[in-house]
Amino acid sequence: MRTFANLDELAAAKGEHLGFGPWHEVTQQEINLFADATGDHQWIHVDLEKAARGPFGAPVAHGYLTLSLIPLLVRDIYTVQGLSMGVNYGLNKVRFPTPVKVGSRVRAGAELTEITDMAQGKQAVVKVVVEIDGEPKPACVAETVVLLVP
Repeated sequence: MRTFANLDELAAAKGEHLGFGPWHEVTQQEINLFADATGDHQWIHVDLEKAARGPFGAPVAHGYLTLSLIPLLVRDIYTVQGLSMGVNYGLNKVRFPTPVKVGSRVRAGAELTEITDMAQGKQAVVKVVVEIDGEPKPACVAETVVLLVP
């Protein structure tokens, strides 16, 4: 865990890779709960038998499930002290190069690519790469945007 004492210290790390979080196993239960929450019950996610015969050889996580895991995957990479809140401001770019098969382990790496002064604090753009254990290409590459308020 990399700890920044304040926003100025974080700003000084612009352009740096901040580290990697721990591995997280993506389970069928997570996939099913996400399908229920979003109404996306496509067979490649929830029909174990049909998905085993499908193009990926197993059920796969929704791309948006992988994306929604980013807060969990990043929380142990870095922290900024002295904040009253961090607000998800959105995303600049998102890609899903490799599907995440059920039972795969994923982790995130984070790089602070931009930091901008805002009236409320600072806006940070963090490039997050979600890796799949044993796969050459990542599951997700996303530029996350967060407003950090002291």
